[in-house]
Amino acid sequence: MGFLDALLGNASEVDKSEVAEELAPILAENEQIDRVYKLIRDMYVFTNKRLLLIDKQGVTGRKVEYHSIPYRAITQFKVETAGHFDMDAELRIWISGSSEPLKKELKKNTAVGIQRSLANWMFN
Repeated sequence: MGFLDALLGNASEVDKSEVAEELAPILAENEQIDRVYKLIRDMYVFTNKRLLLIDKQGVTGRKVEYHSIPYRAITQFKVETAGHFDMDAELRIWISGSSEPLKKELKKNTAVGIQRSLANWMFN
């Protein structure tokens, strides 16, 4: 991921080996990382078992929120891509048992890769 992309808020796919050591303590047995999208400090991690949303908070990033969503719990998702003048895209994920979708703001071209990864894991 380029530094300029990070400053502009554009998430990009990163090599899973770059985050494997960091994520090893929280992965289940036989769980493997498939794809990772990183936006400055936050990550969208697709494993063979779940979608893991990692939100590093605060100035130091020491406080971390891990939101784990098993693919079987995702009932639908919606991606609204960015337009010419609107640089933001939006991802909404409906999780069984929740009435409101989980909403995440994405930047520009991030939505395509994340949408493809969600579809691959939900429908395969």
